[in-house]
Amino acid sequence: MPAVYQQISAFKSYNSWGKDSVFQFVRPNSTSPHNSARWIAPSAAIIPNFHLPMRSYEVKNRTSTDDIKSLRLITAIKTPYLPDGRFDLEAYDDLVNMQIEDGADGVIVGGTTGEGQLMSWDEHIMLIGHTINCFGTSIKVIGNTGSNSTREAVHATEQGFAVGMHAALHINPYYGKTSLEGMVAHFQCVLPMGPTIVYNVPSRTGQDIPPRVIHSIAGSANFAGVKECVGHDRVSEYTKNGVTVWSGNDDECHDSKWDHGATGVISVTSNLVPGLMRELLSQGKNPSLNKKLLPLMKWLFGEPNPIGVNTALAQLGVIRPIFRLPYVPLPLAKRVEFVKIVNEIGRENFIGEKDVQVLEDDDFVLVGRY
Repeated sequence: MPAVYQQISAFKSYNSWGKDSVFQFVRPNSTSPHNSARWIAPSAAIIPNFHLPMRSYEVKNRTSTDDIKSLRLITAIKTPYLPDGRFDLEAYDDLVNMQIEDGADGVIVGGTTGEGQLMSWDEHIMLIGHTINCFGTSIKVIGNTGSNSTREAVHATEQGFAVGMHAALHINPYYGKTSLEGMVAHFQCVLPMGPTIVYNVPSRTGQDIPPRVIHSIAGSANFAGVKECVGHDRVSEYTKNGVTVWSGNDDECHDSKWDHGATGVISVTSNLVPGLMRELLSQGKNPSLNKKLLPLMKWLFGEPNPIGVNTALAQLGVIRPIFRLPYVPLPLAKRVEFVKIVNEIGRENFIGEKDVQVLEDDDFVLVGRY
């Protein structure tokens, strides 16, 4: 018997396997026209709902979608590192505790700011589980389990909810972009698992998530809302139609909240000044505070996030000055500028208790293998 048939027989008998397979194979040297290899169109090969959900029906300490919709200040929390590039969980715990103490409602774990793009999925899910285990009763934990691969997004989201995260953050497929119909199908694969925030940041993905897509999925009971980075007009369009929106732009969040109906912000700046960001979103319009914070926000985003916030937290002495490449610290002149900004806003408004420092270039450690 030829080797190919031995392999097929080892899995299943030739006759039964061949009848059920999408592909039908023939024996060598056969002259029967009915034994020619045939290919069935992919649409005929799709088996609906073949993927069984990895779920449990046990009663869980699960957060409702309405609970997520009510969050105003959500911090995209930074992930600090040890000198060998592993997570510094002690420093991480301190960062989360300071967010809780200063009034943040939730944290995004492993987002862009948290450098989920530099984590293995094992690291990613571990950090979500750790955050829930330590802080889940004090703050809402939203895991960034999105991916440009639907398969990865589904698997990571299953795992994230299995370890207890309160909600998921999902981006549209980036780089290998899809059609609008593909976006809808992608989000529909993850929405059944639990409360979900969709993240629209075209500057990173290269593709906008238009209102048509959001309205197509907004009927899901698990759709919590949108983290929107396109601007005030888009925020207004959604809020007028009952869609919950968090600003994805710190420098726009005050006006998005008070003039355009946004619920709040998913913030980078709140890593540094959570108390002031809470005040900005909870005590009515405050243009003077907004103006006071704008130089800090501009400084943070002078280079791609999370370079600025990584540098700032190191200068404040709350994390070690360690970077996972390809990120590198801001140059000396920008670090000097940050010290001036801290002094102008007031060191007491920033997290941590150490004096802000400029730091020398040699103080920073860059880790390429992690």
